[in-house]
Amino acid sequence: MNSMKPLLAALLLAAAAAAQTTPAPAPDAALDAAKLKTALDRATRTLLDWPNLNRYRADNAQLAAPAAGEERVVFMGDSITDGWGRRYGKFFPGKPYINRGISGQTTPQMLLRFRADVIALEPKAVVILAGTNDISANTGPSTLEMIEDNLASMTELAQTHGIKVILSAVMPTCDYIQNQSDRRPNAKIVELNSWMKSYAATHRAVYLDYFTPMLDDKGALKKELTYDGLHPNDAGYEAIMPLAQKAIDDVLK
Repeated sequence: MNSMKPLLAALLLAAAAAAQTTPAPAPDAALDAAKLKTALDRATRTLLDWPNLNRYRADNAQLAAPAAGEERVVFMGDSITDGWGRRYGKFFPGKPYINRGISGQTTPQMLLRFRADVIALEPKAVVILAGTNDISANTGPSTLEMIEDNLASMTELAQTHGIKVILSAVMPTCDYIQNQSDRRPNAKIVELNSWMKSYAATHRAVYLDYFTPMLDDKGALKKELTYDGLHPNDAGYEAIMPLAQKAIDDVLK
């Protein structure tokens, strides 16, 4: 009986230690928790500053007023603008052009930050490239009419402050690399671009056609101009930069 006591004591100690030890989470569970935290942090930041006015606040504050004769141009847009010269391509070397793109944004978000990120910078012109994320419902379902209203509002705000407006066609998508056309069908993009072209013609704006030159013979974004079927690669930005420059030259004549 006495010989059993040490064994019993050892078993009790082992059981107590096991009860006090928290099992390590499975690798998949830990990964899921990390993804959830990342998504929650992103959602919290978005709720606190939905138009992301904080993104360029410091840069805008440090930016001097345009010099005499300076033909300052602001590029307002989403990830395609945001990545221009930052991830791929060159962003107009030597030109007084300012990039104010924010990845993932839709036209209502851009409209809310338009005064801070465009008007307050006193440019001669603004190049607006927006709408693809509205079509893909990044911030909720959006009709073409809603996108058009926001583009029209940005145009009117700019023109009221003496800023020339260039409305850029939404670029085509393709599925050669990954599936993009399910969320951003080219037929819907064509419809929005058609409205934009007509609106620009009747509202003292310039229509910048990125769509047509980027199409292949199958009616999709040329594979060699993109890294994912949506965003331009180096070759893509090289193809559109002279188109943008020509539109700027035309609007500033």
